[in-house]
Amino acid sequence: MKITLYALFLSVVLFGCGGPSEKTFKARAFAVSDDFNVFPKSTKDILTIVKTDSGKIASADRFAINFKDTTITIDDAPNTETKKFKLASFINTQKTAVLVQSANGKDKMDPFYIIYVNGGNTEVVSLNKPSKGAEDKKYTNGLEELTRSNLLVNNDFFITTINSRVYPIKRQKEEERIQGKFFMYSGDKTTLAFLTANGLYQVNTKTGETFNLPLPASLTSQPETLVGNVQRDYTWVPNEHGTSFLKKNADDDRIVDIKEFKH
Repeated sequence: MKITLYALFLSVVLFGCGGPSEKTFKARAFAVSDDFNVFPKSTKDILTIVKTDSGKIASADRFAINFKDTTITIDDAPNTETKKFKLASFINTQKTAVLVQSANGKDKMDPFYIIYVNGGNTEVVSLNKPSKGAEDKKYTNGLEELTRSNLLVNNDFFITTINSRVYPIKRQKEEERIQGKFFMYSGDKTTLAFLTANGLYQVNTKTGETFNLPLPASLTSQPETLVGNVQRDYTWVPNEHGTSFLKKNADDDRIVDIKEFKH
């Protein structure tokens, strides 16, 4: 009898000393009202990034996200469930919100999510929008760090880590992500300009206003001088709402402050 009780006690102890548990969370669509600048109620109500695999190069490393002693698995059907990520980065200093990219695939188009803790509860938000763009593979660059605090995700979302805000980027065509490459943004970093086949598609992340600026072939055919020529011949001009868009200079002799274009 004593041996049986001892064996039972030992099994309970070993079970209690096991590794972290796992919990699956269903990903939901991003909502404009989402606020990721969450402050924890307790010092324990934070997320932890754990390296699970080390590769020969940094891009081969893999990570898991834990909330306390629970490893988070994301269910985003029809995408494969995932608990390992090839990218994991906090988007706030409180460590209650982390941007991750699934490691199930092998390219830049693998799904992105934000995992965050709000009031002690964990939620998963999908940053993935379907697209039928013919040039998606060419222009889908995954995560682009425009600056240390400004991130661009798949031409669809603009993230500012200073205040943990996520802004959806209005597409030229709703059914396809912007078929262009990020080119520059306005001095206040709210209007993004994308170089497309026909010119510069500009969209303000805060207001959703857009403006398409055609560029002459004489400019676009010389990519090595394109930035300098745009800086010389175009200016950020505020519209009636105060939103700045690049427009052709009325006076080609105008002296442009180079700081208007730096990012």
